[in-house]
Amino acid sequence: MEGSRRDEVDCASIDDLFQGLRREPHNLLEALRRVQSRYGYLPLEGIKKAAEYVGVPLAQAYSVATFYHQYSLEPVGKYRILVCMGTACHLRGNSLNIEFLRSVLGLKPGQKTTSDGIFSVEEARCFGCCGLAPVVMIQRPEGKNEIVGKANARTLRAIIAKYRRLEGGAG
Repeated sequence: MEGSRRDEVDCASIDDLFQGLRREPHNLLEALRRVQSRYGYLPLEGIKKAAEYVGVPLAQAYSVATFYHQYSLEPVGKYRILVCMGTACHLRGNSLNIEFLRSVLGLKPGQKTTSDGIFSVEEARCFGCCGLAPVVMIQRPEGKNEIVGKANARTLRAIIAKYRRLEGGAG
């Protein structure tokens, strides 16, 4: 972003991201977080640079980037809607909730981000609040997360309308 298209990676700019970060393997998560913070996702070149910087093989860095739901290998929307598909949430209706969200947001099969770039809908692993199942988490651009417990079509429709209003659009 900062002066480049989202799919282009400025290697010198990436190197600046790691300033103050010790070159140690245990800093891989932070190196990846910094790359994603800059580009809104983890481009392959960014994963390579993070791996080189902290001294781990690319395969290890890629494995970490694909394991944790907070990382994305493709551009995501401003509001990232993560739908827990852990056992409790799945059994209590999140398989229906994710389909509802995809339908309401007009996402085609295989598409996870709306054409306006405002929302992404993704499956995620357990958030650790099974007593609130089914749970949906909204990751906001400022880094705060909103947890929606006992999620259903009504509450999800209200959440979408709230964030659309924040973006100056109709509910």
